[in-house]
Amino acid sequence: MKGGEACSIWPSGFMQQRQNAAALESLGRMIREDIYTDITINVNSEGSIRAHRAVLASQSPVFHSMFSHNVKETDLSTINITDMSIQSFQTFINFLYGNVNDEEFLIHRLDLLHAADKYDIYELREACEKSLQEDIDPKNVLERLQIASLYQLTALKFSCMQYLVNFGKIYDIQGDLSSFLQTADRDLICEVFKEILDAWKK
Repeated sequence: MKGGEACSIWPSGFMQQRQNAAALESLGRMIREDIYTDITINVNSEGSIRAHRAVLASQSPVFHSMFSHNVKETDLSTINITDMSIQSFQTFINFLYGNVNDEEFLIHRLDLLHAADKYDIYELREACEKSLQEDIDPKNVLERLQIASLYQLTALKFSCMQYLVNFGKIYDIQGDLSSFLQTADRDLICEVFKEILDAWKK
């Protein structure tokens, strides 16, 4: 009004947030209402899930490669999944469509981590790692440590080591430690004892 430069009445980033929310809502509707789905995923003889090749391929280089080559799945427009339950895979699909809720994510996060590793989805892998860091306790710390080692999750491994050594929780898990020593990877066991010895030296 006073001859200055025009500026938006909306807060910074407001329109971008609205666009992102609208895009996620559209993706969610596409899967919920089965809008132009073009691939069927058969899960472990438990049932099937319909999805869109473009959505799967845009988020996973593994799916992108699968759909780009003349393979059986492409010809038949089906994928067969044998290493996840239908509930876990549905949660995985919901994540790809921006349609997953916190409760189902927590229930299925170990299966989601497996899927993230298998289909090379960094965002899902990172989300699972951060979630697993948030509720480490004496009952699950050794399991989390083995998961971190298996999937090469550096931050989760560090958090587990800190919990065991710096917080002194190694004394709270003596019963589970025996089983851990019998089943865990030898290199991982060596890492744990090295951390303990380093802490004692300090």
